[in-house]
Amino acid sequence: MTLTVGIVGLPNVGKSTLFNAVSAARAEAANYPFATIEPNVGIVGVPDDRLAVLARLVSAERSVPATVEFHDIAGLVKGASVGEGLGNQFLSHIREVDAIVHVVRCFEDADVVHVEGTVDPARDIEITETELLLKDLETVERATEKATRAAKSGGAEARQRAATLTALRDELRTGTAARAVTASDAHAAAVSRELGLLTAKPVLYAGNVAEDELPEPESEAVRTLRQAAARRDAEAVIICAEVEAQIAELDPADRATFLADLGLDASGLDRLVTVAYRLLGLLTFFTAGPEEARAWTVRTGARAPEAAGVIHSDLQRGFIRAEVISY
Repeated sequence: MTLTVGIVGLPNVGKSTLFNAVSAARAEAANYPFATIEPNVGIVGVPDDRLAVLARLVSAERSVPATVEFHDIAGLVKGASVGEGLGNQFLSHIREVDAIVHVVRCFEDADVVHVEGTVDPARDIEITETELLLKDLETVERATEKATRAAKSGGAEARQRAATLTALRDELRTGTAARAVTASDAHAAAVSRELGLLTAKPVLYAGNVAEDELPEPESEAVRTLRQAAARRDAEAVIICAEVEAQIAELDPADRATFLADLGLDASGLDRLVTVAYRLLGLLTFFTAGPEEARAWTVRTGARAPEAAGVIHSDLQRGFIRAEVISY
């Protein structure tokens, strides 16, 4: 299984620069809104030192890491929920991903315009969250009307669906994201998946800072971002997209030295990928032999037959037993 993550944010926050570093692709990174119209897609390996160790132990010819698929999605502006800017495209592209990385600008630069005029992470998060929430509310209100009509002549299941949608609609009207409801309500979670609700998706905030703030950014903007993320029970990873783009250009052998010179143990992208992987409750298992050492992805709690099915569907259908070795 491949984890898909949408990189979103207001225009000119460093979103496409980050994507370029993630994927080594080269989306047009321009200093104006909507430089990204169609979502660019890049695939990056999930950092895991265990894979290299296993490959050496069995003298594998190659190593294949687990991967995350990143989608660079056009910048959002106020009014996206009603079609402003590239709102409809933006929202439809988000609907297709598993999780959201929301890039938030935390750097000052007079040469890079901010669509809202000033740097304010809390406001920027609120703008994006509000647009997603308004679109969800529109979706749920339509579904609630339909379910309410069906419940009048339907059975217990129809009445349960109507009640679930009504409760979800009421929460959205108060400004509560769907993920806050689905975390404790299995019925709401099922409905949210069915409807593809945007605010039900896990979100990770990536605070984009200037290079001179590394390795321990403590600006007012960074503090504001962390507080805003904490209020939403979300995580924030602080990165410098420009530095990550530089790292992506280096040979792997030179990256550790470059990071050490900056006082960093790992790149921001590695941390971002690792947290995004964990955000969706995924875990890794490995297969290893002379030809290949490979990392595979399953949901946390998956049983051995399901893991076998990730490798090949025939293995799941004919599953008898598996020999498992803890790392």
